[in-house]
Amino acid sequence: MELFYFLVFGGLSLIVAALELSKNNKDRINTSTVFNSFKNNYVLVYSLMMAGDWLQGPYVYYLYSQYGFGKGDIGRLFIAGFGSSMLFGTIVGSLADKQGRKRACVTYCITYILSCFTKHSPEYKVLMVGRILGGIATSLLFSSFESWLVAEHNKRGFEQQWLSLTFSKAIFFGNGLVAILAGLFGNVLADTLGFGPVAPFDAAAVFLAIGMAIILSSWNENYGDPSESKDLLTQFRGAAVAIGSDEKIALLGAIQSLFEGSMYTFVFLWTPALSPNDEEIPHGFIFATFMLSSMLGSSLASRLLARATFKVESYMQIVFAVSAGTFLLPIITSYIVPPSKVKGGGISFAGCIQVLGFCTFEACVGLFWPSIMKMRSQYIPEEARSTIMNFFRIPLNIFVCIVLYNVNAFPITVMFGMCSIFLFMASILQRRLMVVAESHRTKSQEWTSMKERETEEEPLNI
Repeated sequence: MELFYFLVFGGLSLIVAALELSKNNKDRINTSTVFNSFKNNYVLVYSLMMAGDWLQGPYVYYLYSQYGFGKGDIGRLFIAGFGSSMLFGTIVGSLADKQGRKRACVTYCITYILSCFTKHSPEYKVLMVGRILGGIATSLLFSSFESWLVAEHNKRGFEQQWLSLTFSKAIFFGNGLVAILAGLFGNVLADTLGFGPVAPFDAAAVFLAIGMAIILSSWNENYGDPSESKDLLTQFRGAAVAIGSDEKIALLGAIQSLFEGSMYTFVFLWTPALSPNDEEIPHGFIFATFMLSSMLGSSLASRLLARATFKVESYMQIVFAVSAGTFLLPIITSYIVPPSKVKGGGISFAGCIQVLGFCTFEACVGLFWPSIMKMRSQYIPEEARSTIMNFFRIPLNIFVCIVLYNVNAFPITVMFGMCSIFLFMASILQRRLMVVAESHRTKSQEWTSMKERETEEEPLNI
């Protein structure tokens, strides 16, 4: 393996270690023992769920290519996953609110395990079924677990500020440390031990089964609106009304769709971007490096969220703007660095520059997750939380499907340019969200002050 990869990984490791070791009392939140037990249980389960997801990530594209499918065929498989998430995701999200979030989390485990099993078949139709199951599972992963957490946190009467601590810890471990270990473990299984690219999917199924056992044995059930009189159509209508009547929710949904749409497109693009001439790159190790960068971002987020002086709506503008800049690097290097025409070999100089840019983007991803979770907990009503969160995923899935459908029609640089534009739009919308949220806070404070003055001025009846 080239020295470059070790230098980047080692440098990021030192930065993350320094950030964690340098935390002081201002960067920490004092909590109770009961809450810590609750938090640790959720972080453990979330980490196992993400281990099942991260083990698959670096090898999906590679596995399909090893089965002999071209970029167009692989693109259609990815479209099937995002399309099923779009079509079925809102339905399963509404069922989670009505039938129970714990049941939805267990359904995620079962669905994703079945998806892993399909990877053993080189048949295109079987792989397509696997992608559809994976799309449904993804919708459950990014709505049901968070919905369960927020409802259970509030039901147990924990302080609202402690919720951001759970979010940041879950992302730090689940999207950071576990993702790094999953990337390295996948690399050992597939390459070092020679089990091939399907082995990480088998390992993912094992971790998902362990997580499901913990959920079944230790989680309570909670609901959004369990009213028997509300069918799915009524729930959809209620969620749509909530989004349409509250600008904050609508802006939050648009921001999430733009960022996550670009992020999921990046999952498809980074492998061909770094090896345009079939360069030999260590997929698992690069993926682990990306996740270490995400871990760095979540470490920064935990500091920012612990301090009341930093408003999440404010610093996220910078995060989105930086993300937009990183996706311009593949375009810039294509003009500045002469492209290599030698097939195979090690990573090119342009590839090294792009790796550094992609690491910066992943750090922004690490900042994004706990921050967007914090905003969702503030702005989305509890009774339809899963439904609304899956509504947010509809436009992002449409966006990714359109990009992947045209994967052969445009160069990779064009697709990176499109993602950069969408990320810049997210930064603009985040600015608007900050203004609207601040206006709402000001009006709320004025109303509270007015009520307090009226109470003080009321004459006493003797």
